[in-house]
Amino acid sequence: MTSVALLHQITDYANRADPYPLYAELRKTPVVQDEAGPYLVSTYWEIHSLLHDPRVSSDARNLAPGAGLVDPEEDPNLPPTFLKLDPPEHDRLRRQAMRTFGPPHTPRRVFDMRGELAEIVTGLVDGFQGRDQIDLVDDFSYPFPVTVICRLLGIPREDEPRFHGWADTLAASIDPATGSAEERQTQQEVVRRARGELSAYLAELIEDRRRSPRDDMLSALAAGQGPDGAMSPMEMVSTAALLLIAGHETTVNLITNGMLTLLRNPDVLQRLRDDPGLAMPLVEELLRFEPPVQLLPQRSTLADIDIAGTTIPKGASLWLVLASGNRDPQRFLDPDRFIPDRPDNQHLGLGSGIHNCFGAPLARLEAQLALTELVRRLDNPRLVEDPPPYRRNAVLRGPRHLGIAVDGLKR
Repeated sequence: MTSVALLHQITDYANRADPYPLYAELRKTPVVQDEAGPYLVSTYWEIHSLLHDPRVSSDARNLAPGAGLVDPEEDPNLPPTFLKLDPPEHDRLRRQAMRTFGPPHTPRRVFDMRGELAEIVTGLVDGFQGRDQIDLVDDFSYPFPVTVICRLLGIPREDEPRFHGWADTLAASIDPATGSAEERQTQQEVVRRARGELSAYLAELIEDRRRSPRDDMLSALAAGQGPDGAMSPMEMVSTAALLLIAGHETTVNLITNGMLTLLRNPDVLQRLRDDPGLAMPLVEELLRFEPPVQLLPQRSTLADIDIAGTTIPKGASLWLVLASGNRDPQRFLDPDRFIPDRPDNQHLGLGSGIHNCFGAPLARLEAQLALTELVRRLDNPRLVEDPPPYRRNAVLRGPRHLGIAVDGLKR
């Protein structure tokens, strides 16, 4: 099957609830390509190798003309985020963003938030009191990480209705554009408008923090302290938009996929209830078993690369199917089984290499606290519908709603 046909199957909503049989077929040919489409790479060791290969670029401007299915055009008024750049610009921008988020300058930033995060979780779960059914996405998985990232960045939580639509549109734009030329043009216009409105909103907030600094990441970006100096105003806006969207979109999926998996595996749910210390390895297994990011699009090659018996030419479009690599039996024993204390679990759920997930420590902590408290407090939780309705997104895959019936709350 050609890569174009496979991409259509991956993005087909009919496969959203369970794409893993498709990935198993895909792994039979580790690298798939045809004249009209990108190279799809689906096996663990090949994906891992390419994620660490300096000849692989994240900058869409390195794509050969006509390569792949994605129009690499970006807003000409905004620079690419560091997620879409290569060294040295990637390294500079990531260092500047990390300066107030993690090591080496603020190594305890995430750890010290544990108490605050636990309070948010407790408050949200307390809100279930008196109800016999909840929608985990709307009632918990979405408001929790949104509240957290707003506090970190310094974005007013009450502005969530303003940026929710922009964030949804930009997150959906990551998916392969496989419609007609007219449909793709319409989508690009919608994305461009959302990006412009979000950018104007964030630029205003950053300027406010420059004039009146607070203890938040937007203020730190505006101050621009450190050996790398300050970002340009537009780099600040691009970085803030990336942190806002990536800071909650993937965690919504991680928590929701996690609770869905636990409810499908009641023996594991009981183990976590009895032993909260299981949360750490359990979340790692969730990142392998049901990764919130299914594939990495829009990579390109800076030189010819030989891999798995295929030569990928310079300028080609690469799509790395992380979720398929995470189920590769050549790397993981019994890969389709959820094993919460799986040993040697070097999964690809948060990427690998220089573009590994910027907010990984925070996402892990959020999921650990959320799932531990949910299984402790919910009395006799059970799925209302299985499979649940999924989001349209193929890249950021997760349920749009997750109805859970309960007999009440435990204290």
